[in-house]
Amino acid sequence: MSNHLDILAIGAHPDDIELTIGGTLIRSVMQGLRVGVLDLTKGELGTRGTVQIRAQEAANASEIIGLSIRENLGLPDGNITSDGLIALIKILRQWRPQIVMTHPNECRHPDHTAAHHLVRNACFYSGLNKIESSDDYLSWRPKHLLYFAEVQLFTPSFVVDVTQEWEDRTKALKCYESQIHSPEYKREKSEPETYISNYSFFEWVEARARTYGQLIGTTYGEPFQYHGTLGVSELDKFLHMEAPFR
Repeated sequence: MSNHLDILAIGAHPDDIELTIGGTLIRSVMQGLRVGVLDLTKGELGTRGTVQIRAQEAANASEIIGLSIRENLGLPDGNITSDGLIALIKILRQWRPQIVMTHPNECRHPDHTAAHHLVRNACFYSGLNKIESSDDYLSWRPKHLLYFAEVQLFTPSFVVDVTQEWEDRTKALKCYESQIHSPEYKREKSEPETYISNYSFFEWVEARARTYGQLIGTTYGEPFQYHGTLGVSELDKFLHMEAPFR
């Protein structure tokens, strides 16, 4: 079976994708699309948990989402640089995704900003024939590049309704017991509470989804910014959109 993907979501660390667009990926899988995730690092600098724990958490979450592929590029946590460009180009050419989703330009975490630039550059350079990636894969450039929201102010190009997927999205996120609020996680004495491990942050994740959902007349929504300008040729499709202008 071909390993080509319809959607490839790329995050700096295991859990970044589940924190931001888990519902969209679940919805896409349910619609019959082939969806994959690439984690750029193993999260070895994380305050809580271990690389092994994070890997198992990612595997558990992937099963809930229904991913066709999930891999880790193994770049150094805290040092995502252009050194990973050729390795990422190889993945893009191998999996040939139509849509790539990744971090926005303005992020709280420096790794996320670095990931944004790496992914954006790789999506462009992957389409240049004269850039070799030490394999037999042909050049490839995704048709669409999307950025998902984090904690910074974010004006979306569009919002995906994930109301029906919210329960499973939450289950996938809760797989990361070492990272987010989880009474079941038995943390070591050397593992303090972090920015995302307190209950208030977990509540905020839902509040963010409700905020963007309200913009389109649904309960939960996940927002995206579109890289470039999206062309529309069939205006009659707007007649079938679920949320009315308000």
